[in-house]
Amino acid sequence: MTPLQALFPGGLRSSSHQSETIEQTMERLPGGARRLAVQLKSSIAADVFWDVLTDYTHLADFIPNLSSSELVMRKGETVRLQQVGCQQLLGLRFSAQVLLELREFRPEGLLRFEMLKGDFRRFEGSWQVRTLAEGSSLLYELTVQGCLGMPIGLIEERLREDLSSNLFAVEREALRRCEY
Repeated sequence: MTPLQALFPGGLRSSSHQSETIEQTMERLPGGARRLAVQLKSSIAADVFWDVLTDYTHLADFIPNLSSSELVMRKGETVRLQQVGCQQLLGLRFSAQVLLELREFRPEGLLRFEMLKGDFRRFEGSWQVRTLAEGSSLLYELTVQGCLGMPIGLIEERLREDLSSNLFAVEREALRRCEY
């Protein structure tokens, strides 16, 4: 049983991209909240992924639909980011802002985040990088609950697609950095 199967017994959905595999699952929570998890296995070293994920001021350069990522504060392993995301949904431009607090647990390869202020009722999760025999795995977990009136059912599939594309974007950036 993989860590994702233990976390989400509802099952995984797999899709291929190049030679890598993404495992993905979603859980419906009360109040219109969703818990999603996406895992990517890659030949890239875990340290490279960590460096990409913690390059906070450049995240918007390679993460799709992330318009800006501004480092607001850093105290030791605690970081605050102001981020704005934008995307087209049903022909309309949707924009959301969040002030995130992140805690870096470098030895564990864990980066936890939670929304302090923003356009969601709930937005929290983590990135986890693990070393494997043939490279590493990158796990992204997100629990999100939209504001009142935000049709979570309509954006459910979009969330799934965005999480996968975010992992592939992080992998592409890590690969680009390995080539230099």
